[in-house]
Amino acid sequence: MVTSDRVAIIAGGSKGVGAACARRFVDEGLRVVVADIDDKAGKALASDLNNSKDSALYVQCDVSDSLAVSNLMAETRSAFERVDILINNAAATAKGDVLSLPMDDFDTVISVNLRGAVLVARAAARQMTEQIEAEQTRIEDCLKRYSIINISSVNAVIPAPDQLACLISRGALSQMTRSMALALASRGLRVNAIGPGPINADRLRTGTEDRGAIERAVSRTLLNRRPADPDDIAGVAWFLASKDASYVTGECIYADGGRSALNYTMESGNYRD
Repeated sequence: MVTSDRVAIIAGGSKGVGAACARRFVDEGLRVVVADIDDKAGKALASDLNNSKDSALYVQCDVSDSLAVSNLMAETRSAFERVDILINNAAATAKGDVLSLPMDDFDTVISVNLRGAVLVARAAARQMTEQIEAEQTRIEDCLKRYSIINISSVNAVIPAPDQLACLISRGALSQMTRSMALALASRGLRVNAIGPGPINADRLRTGTEDRGAIERAVSRTLLNRRPADPDDIAGVAWFLASKDASYVTGECIYADGGRSALNYTMESGNYRD
């Protein structure tokens, strides 16, 4: 049931954290635009969320393509007329260290994780500022309404030798968040980030990620020694998008179960599905 006039774009929204954010925001009464390159998953999610009329829309979007991002904004305006929240969650991964990482893989990760994040954030921020100017919204009300949230990673601050491209993109995303927060504060836009640790999403459930690496990461997680559920991250995203966070900008919340605070390895335990 739509109970709010706010609209959220969720880039990389068809699965995992993005899908959890879409579900949470619809549950809170918002309308959402799921943007992704996975048509099957994106359409299925939008259909599932549309139990009340006009609550969700799927738009195919490669965030690294400026024309695709322009189309995303046009489709959003056509369907819902406005944008109030952006969840910048689209991401690519590539394994490899400084000696082994193919440069094509490096370029792909940077293109999606960094260039794509900038393109979508810029487009959303421009749309938001146009709305603020047209509606002559007071800055106090803007800060309760408008929010850009970049999904980063605990690896923005915790290095790993074989994730060079991902680490570079996540570290840059943190600085991008701060720079945007400085540039947009006077316009009434808040910009924050979330830095999850390991997440119990599709790639973990299907066993496509090294379980030994999962065990090592979980052994460094203070809270219940488990990876995060996507809903855990969606809850933080909802806080940052809500009026309760109207005095919060330029921050990264590391929703990592305490991993970034822990400087020793806990006793090994079994990974829990």
